Amino acid sequence: MTKMEPESHYFKLFNAATAFVMDVDGVLTDGSVLVTDHGDELRMMNIRDGFALQLAVKRGFQIVVISGGRSEGVVRRLNRLGIMNIAVGVANKVEALVQIADALRINLATTIYIGDDIPDLEVMQLCGIPCCPSDAASEVINISRYVSSEAGGKGCVRDILEKVMKLQSKW
Repeated sequence: MTKMEPESHYFKLFNAATAFVMDVDGVLTDGSVLVTDHGDELRMMNIRDGFALQLAVKRGFQIVVISGGRSEGVVRRLNRLGIMNIAVGVANKVEALVQIADALRINLATTIYIGDDIPDLEVMQLCGIPCCPSDAASEVINISRYVSSEAGGKGCVRDILEKVMKLQSKW
């Protein structure tokens, strides 16, 4: 199921996009956490999402990751992709986004926020282009301007970034 506004509006939205902000669990991962006997929490990330992220960085897009979780492995992975604006262990995503956007001079009206669950609702509404994976919570789907055909951790980030970069001739 893909919810998308009329094609011309979809193109207009994605053509205007200048920055991407996203959650980790349920967006960059499928939301699963493998817990080892030692208490380590392991997450899987999609390689194709990673390719699109590093390309977006190279093409000049601001990429920001805001997560309530804390994972040094996730931070290291994102850093290797060229993403340096990462906030983890965030209790108030709205406050974090406002501070980051101000510091980086990000125009929230032309920012895509990719979220998947209730903690993302309020912060998604600050951004002009709220998007989500196909398996997002129904409340998130209802406020999204674009719902990817792909699930979280299964290519939704690639889908959204690729569409934007192709429309802007940056792919």
